[in-house]
Amino acid sequence: MTDSASPSELNSKVIDSLYVEAMVLADEARAYFDSSGRDDRLGLDPLIRVGFACESLKVTTRLMQVIAWLLTQRALAAGEIDRGQAASPERRLGAAPESDRDMLAQLPEPAVALIRSSQDLYDRIRRIDEGAAPEPQPSPARSLLNRLQRSL
Repeated sequence: MTDSASPSELNSKVIDSLYVEAMVLADEARAYFDSSGRDDRLGLDPLIRVGFACESLKVTTRLMQVIAWLLTQRALAAGEIDRGQAASPERRLGAAPESDRDMLAQLPEPAVALIRSSQDLYDRIRRIDEGAAPEPQPSPARSLLNRLQRSL
């Protein structure tokens, strides 16, 4: 006998794991940008400082979009919302700005590592979200037509 998890249990475990990953990354980003990142930023050219600030906001945006999507998935798994609600546009993964490759080449390595980690997590969630298209709902007209045909 095998001890395998059901698809919904597996899905729940994956979502929980991704949620922990997102929260840890958000905490690391906050810690960096609020402390040692400030010192790193001060050593940069003024124009690069602006880019550094913009990239830190992009990290925050990506992570908040991911966390919101994961919370929706947790609510779905807990039965707090249904598939239709989870598939609504406002509950899908929100857009996040791309990082500027030229800017990344000029930023301190710890910032670049956080930026890339946030991009990687966002891209993984985006692929999951794109693959989680809503289940097609049967057409009421087709259902009625099928019932009529069966009754003939």
